[in-house]
Amino acid sequence: MDNYFEERNKKNIMQIRKLCDNLPTMIREFDMGIQQRTSTLTRLGYVRDLKIFCYYLSQRFEKDIKSLSIQDIEELDSFDIELFLDYLSDYKIDGKTYSCGEKAKERKLCTIRSFFKYFYKKNMLSENVTAKVDLPKVHDKGIIRLEADEVEKLLDLVESDDVPGMTSQQKAFHAKTKVRDFAILSLFLGTGIRISELVGINIEDIDFNTNAFTVTRKGGNKSILYFSDEVADALKKYLGWCQEQIEKNTEFGKKIIDNKALFFSSEGTRITVRAVENMVVKYAKIVCPLKKITPHKLRSTYGTELYRQTKDIYIVADVLGHKDVNTTRKHYAAISEDIRKEAATKVKLRKNDD
Repeated sequence: MDNYFEERNKKNIMQIRKLCDNLPTMIREFDMGIQQRTSTLTRLGYVRDLKIFCYYLSQRFEKDIKSLSIQDIEELDSFDIELFLDYLSDYKIDGKTYSCGEKAKERKLCTIRSFFKYFYKKNMLSENVTAKVDLPKVHDKGIIRLEADEVEKLLDLVESDDVPGMTSQQKAFHAKTKVRDFAILSLFLGTGIRISELVGINIEDIDFNTNAFTVTRKGGNKSILYFSDEVADALKKYLGWCQEQIEKNTEFGKKIIDNKALFFSSEGTRITVRAVENMVVKYAKIVCPLKKITPHKLRSTYGTELYRQTKDIYIVADVLGHKDVNTTRKHYAAISEDIRKEAATKVKLRKNDD
């Protein structure tokens, strides 16, 4: 799997088609209509949300799900959409019970708005009733991140030969992966990249002459980011270890010799998103058991520190790959308040006599 993102897109398309096979034809029509301006990951999310909406409508109209049509959608009013949002609080699909929180409800309403807007613009709906429904209020949560001493403890733990609570078998596995794990955590904490961006990096994307690397952002755009000498040292040590495995002709070395990925699993294949998530949680639970640390929280840790150091929200937005600076400002509003308070002390009205 040399190009992670091409493979991911193929899998997403296959999942979309599989889902649409069991849904009304209007869902497939909507998916086809937006594919030129929407990523496959977004389209897959839309189709999954619309599957739930169709299940709700099949009960509402007492019809087989595949027989639902745009004429059924035309009969809906804003109150029906509000009832659907209420339905999301506790519903069943395929025998499983689900419950959506406020953020999940907000996302699903945004999906339905896009769906209605698409058919309204095509003159297949006389009105976009979803425009009359307010988005659910989403309560902001505080940023969960690592403090400076926790970052140091986390990296020290990964480098350690003796991780608390590990069995002898787990210690043997740790001995084989700690150089890789240290490099992954260093890259997360030193650049703030997303987990999909990290998993998708190829060796050829790294340039140690400039301490730069290329990442594929959400939506498929490519960006060049930079890393510190600390991160460079961690990556070089890991790549040196990989090269050593190849030169020694170990079983692992044989598997990775023709693989272009930067980070590998113990099986010699490109490491997966799930494996990285599990690795981060494994170490973080030991260092800070009261915090639910995920790869995204490591991204928040970097964003927080970058904002504190630069005091420039636009730089943070650019480095993190936020299309809208307001997204960045919303997440780091509390830190903005700290910076504003600090700035207030810098302005002196009168010079000290001494």
